[in-house]
Amino acid sequence: MDTVVKEKSMCNSNWRRRSATLLLRNIMTLFLGFQLAAFMMSSLMMMQVEAQGGWEVIVNNAGIASMHTAVTHYNTAVLLDRTDIGPSQLPLPDGVCRNDPNDQSSTYDCTAHSAVLDLGTNTIRPLFIQTDTWCSSGQFNGDGTLVQTGGDNDGFSKIRTFAPCGGDGDCNWVETDVPLQNGRWYATNAQLPDGTQIVVGGRGIATVEYVPANGRGTTYVPLIADANDAQNDNLYPYVHLLPNNQLFIFANQDSILYDWQTNTVAANLPTLPGGPRNYPSAGSSVLLPLSGFNGWTDAEILVCGGATYGAFLNPGAAIPATQSCGRIAPLDANPGWALENMPLRRNMGDMLLLPDRNVLIVNGAANGAQGWGNAQNPVTTPVLYNPNGAPGTRFQTLTATDIPRVYHSTANVLPDASVLIAGSNTHQFYTLTGYLPTELRIERFSPPYLAAGAPAIANAPGELAYGAAFTATINNGNPKFIDLNLLSAPYSTHSFAQGQRLLQLETAAPAAVGGGTYTVATTAPPSSVIAPSAYYMLFAVSNGIPSQAQWVHVG
Repeated sequence: MDTVVKEKSMCNSNWRRRSATLLLRNIMTLFLGFQLAAFMMSSLMMMQVEAQGGWEVIVNNAGIASMHTAVTHYNTAVLLDRTDIGPSQLPLPDGVCRNDPNDQSSTYDCTAHSAVLDLGTNTIRPLFIQTDTWCSSGQFNGDGTLVQTGGDNDGFSKIRTFAPCGGDGDCNWVETDVPLQNGRWYATNAQLPDGTQIVVGGRGIATVEYVPANGRGTTYVPLIADANDAQNDNLYPYVHLLPNNQLFIFANQDSILYDWQTNTVAANLPTLPGGPRNYPSAGSSVLLPLSGFNGWTDAEILVCGGATYGAFLNPGAAIPATQSCGRIAPLDANPGWALENMPLRRNMGDMLLLPDRNVLIVNGAANGAQGWGNAQNPVTTPVLYNPNGAPGTRFQTLTATDIPRVYHSTANVLPDASVLIAGSNTHQFYTLTGYLPTELRIERFSPPYLAAGAPAIANAPGELAYGAAFTATINNGNPKFIDLNLLSAPYSTHSFAQGQRLLQLETAAPAAVGGGTYTVATTAPPSSVIAPSAYYMLFAVSNGIPSQAQWVHVG
């Protein structure tokens, strides 16, 4: 009897041990399953994040906060601050100092307020600039010289030039003796087909003029005066050269077609709803890519973001920014604005034409307006806009940065198809602590199209004459189709890239030459109306992936 009880007891004990072991195994399996699922979900999320682009700080301290940035055909970037700000964090070479009795902050200053960034080494070289470039304007000439106009204080009527050089050169700013006819602060420059630049508007200035003037005076433009309001929302007008040789000029909410040859208004266009779009309310604008496949005739303008009227006058209210974009074909018989909402509210956003013909919207804030401390809630998430997508499907959010970029920030496309992001100074002077401090770091954003399998331009002409046929040799391209796109190098400041332009060349089907190499036959733009003479980045795009650009001179 005792033996039977003992056997039953042992049997029950073994069963309990086996049950406990099985339960433990099940728990461990379930736990490991959760862990595996979490790991797979984390990996998937990481893959999704990586697929939406990535950020890298390439300069930890540039010494200046660049409110104006332009990329040169020597693969350098020119950075400009303002002189009337006190000492920067970037010293000038020994014995070089700016002695300026007109300076309101520091009459004797041995620090730089301009610099050149070598994009190959990410090193900074200080440049010397004498007069104040605060909120000035600029554009490249046909020979690649950067022309820079206006500013504040003693820079109000100044014209400056910078002829770029290689990273080991000593090129520097030249302040010319010929002044602007009207002093200009917050103006816009545009390169014209005749090789000169038009300078449009400015604070308290409702005229246009030309640099060099070539005997031309100034002309009053009613739009610029009529677009003014209590906030001065007519500053930094959006100016785009259209395929019919007229200018699209936009200020506040209104726009015109302007005949620069006769200095007359050719047409008044409809008002864009949604509040003011120019500085200080600060949306942004691009001329969407022009294409040789349709004879360069289809021109559309995109204007996105801005601020509700009153946001600048009452910054403490932190009024939400505008969410809408307007798109118009200004040369149509009956042009009208088509409205569409961005995924995020944004003012002070920079809009860039990317080599794949999409539009990047980056930087900015969701509340307030431009100005010292007038913006809140930085928008750190870039947005991609596909001009060829169906309405309602055109926007895509990308990977966010950790660095806010609001007032006085810039964005420029680089020859490797990434994007240079610099600047942001929400304070009147350098303020390196506290909320939204002066930002001296420079970032590079890699859009999602930077992936394996990129094509490479093995050979292409360095000079393109208007209308001339040429052939480009491409390695690692799609045998069915390879795009060849020309992208200008604009002057980026205050949420508008002055002179930005993308031209899709009409190409034939690629011809295989063996070893994964193809030749693509195409034709250069037909005239300086389509492509004002300048240095452009030539990109080959295959399967949506752009190549490293080759600089070419057009004209």
